[in-house]
Amino acid sequence: MRLFFIVFATMMFMQLYIIGAKIPAVIVFGDSSVDAGNNNQIRTLLKSNFRPYGRDFFGGKATGRFSNGRVPTDFISESFGLRPYVPAYLDPAYNISDFATGVCFASAGTGYDNATSDVLSVIPLWKEVEYYKEYQKKLKAYAGDQKAETIISESVYLISMGTNDFLENYYTLPNRRRQYTVNQYQDFLGGIAEWLVKQLYSLGARKISLGGLPPMGCLPLERTTRIITGNGNTCNDDYNKVALAFNGKLSGLVKRLNGELPGSKIVFSNPYAIFQHIVRKPSAYGFETSAVACCSTGLFEMGYLCDESNPFTCSDANKYVFWDSFHPSEKTNRIISEHLFKTVLYEQFF
Repeated sequence: MRLFFIVFATMMFMQLYIIGAKIPAVIVFGDSSVDAGNNNQIRTLLKSNFRPYGRDFFGGKATGRFSNGRVPTDFISESFGLRPYVPAYLDPAYNISDFATGVCFASAGTGYDNATSDVLSVIPLWKEVEYYKEYQKKLKAYAGDQKAETIISESVYLISMGTNDFLENYYTLPNRRRQYTVNQYQDFLGGIAEWLVKQLYSLGARKISLGGLPPMGCLPLERTTRIITGNGNTCNDDYNKVALAFNGKLSGLVKRLNGELPGSKIVFSNPYAIFQHIVRKPSAYGFETSAVACCSTGLFEMGYLCDESNPFTCSDANKYVFWDSFHPSEKTNRIISEHLFKTVLYEQFF
């Protein structure tokens, strides 16, 4: 038994060494699903740099991640043999020596659409790209041109956004609905996703993961809304159908871009199916509920409404699929990210 353990441990170490050697860094763009704390440094109400956020993170620190612990990109970084978390670019506690093995430009509340980032005054997508250009200059000054070019071309780029464009913008505010049907808006967002991938490609990125939407009609906030409108404690199937349709468009985009961009490896990382299965059968994954979140009443609270002193906040987030009314718990993030790593990222990027 001991010999088996030693052999197994050696094989795992070698695998991580090989992975780490092939993937020098993880570089992240997106929204609150992957924001590691960039919103801490800007003037917005959408923050989570206070407890109970982060209570299960390393040292129990509230970093600005919208979770009780880590977000999916942290787990993916660890799976690639890198650091077990990806630092936020605007976090003054880190510098280019830290960012050389992973950096996050994501901003909670943002989306593909600039109008989405305007809702809560967060970092728009174009600005995330500008920060990345700035990062490249710092990286070349730190590591030298040749090593920096290797890091840039061999790194894995993770993109996760889109939910806010629908729930925070299209279905909440009137402007985009006046301009576009939902199908037209999906095409509008898809065009921006294409622009982003081509921008990153032009800047040297070759290994790019474009993330899909989750079953956004099953978020606790949307289920609460249906209770209020008399539809019971059920998912909003119309929103889920929109997510599925948009994911189909993104999948088609990825196939087309792989044919158009020489030397690229672009993958579609779709969390919808695994997320939906977790929501429908939480007990199969060791959860007690997916209808409400851990924070406070679990019905509508997120951000500043998640108060550490609130007596309703759960004591064990591992029993809940959702941490707050909009974001998964760390355990859910781990399950989804490990699934995507095994089924998409590992296979395609090695």
